[in-house]
Amino acid sequence: MAEEEETELSDDQKKGIAKWFLVNAPAGEIQYVSKDLKLVLNDDDVYNEAASEAFPVYNKSHLISLKMPGGFGDVLVTSYGELQDNEYLDPKTAQVAIVDHVKQACTKVRPATDEELPSAYVEEYRCALEAEILKYVAEAYPKGSCSVYCTNGKGVEEPGSDFDLVVVIAAARLSPQNFCNGSWRTIWNIEFKDDIQRLELNGKLLVGAHYFEEGNVQLDTKHECRDSTMFQSPDDTAISVANLIRRHETAYMASLEESYFKLSDNTFKDLRRKLPITRTLFPWRSTRQFSLKREISEELGIGK
Repeated sequence: MAEEEETELSDDQKKGIAKWFLVNAPAGEIQYVSKDLKLVLNDDDVYNEAASEAFPVYNKSHLISLKMPGGFGDVLVTSYGELQDNEYLDPKTAQVAIVDHVKQACTKVRPATDEELPSAYVEEYRCALEAEILKYVAEAYPKGSCSVYCTNGKGVEEPGSDFDLVVVIAAARLSPQNFCNGSWRTIWNIEFKDDIQRLELNGKLLVGAHYFEEGNVQLDTKHECRDSTMFQSPDDTAISVANLIRRHETAYMASLEESYFKLSDNTFKDLRRKLPITRTLFPWRSTRQFSLKREISEELGIGK
């Protein structure tokens, strides 16, 4: 039978594939991916359409931090602070940043309107919580960023009604020259329930890492947790919530470190066949005593 003729992909198919690669780029690597995609597509119209749709999704999912002009500091690009037309609220400074997603840059800022900010009652709780989270992030995350948003009930003027706050924490360590990038993102939804005088916390912790020296190893993990505490004064509530967040995030970090410590004894051992082609058992107990790359090179005579 004659081989079937290959069909040319439509522009929509090309755009869909390009969007997938852009949206799924590891932390800090979308610009590198976009540069290669542009060369592969060789079609500016298709690329521009894909980029205009993919970059906003990527920037918001990775919670990227951008410097605002005018000395206002940094703004987190997140759906919780998104207003309209690429405008993002920075609650700390009450400024709205206008963002160019494809360039990953903040082009200008404007003051937030009263309608875009929470009431004085809600702001008292939001501001107190943000102050405690800033202290925590400064201690725990080098170059970390955080913001606290009101996502529901921002018009509540006094006790008696419910409202919701969201704590967003993002930290990235990008070192492409050393072939590794990584990010830590946490989102904490906090429901202030006035009728039962309780706060319900729902946390989502996202960790990603990419190591690509002479290979391609990626980590993409997600952890969810819940907790609760008493509805108290703004300062006491802030301290209580920050302590809960610190406890859960520290525990998750410890669990990750423990699992990595066991990689050579468990995970890597399970990946390898019990008896290799050489019919020689692998010395698992001494894996830390030699370089796997060096041993393979000597065995195969590479570099001689």
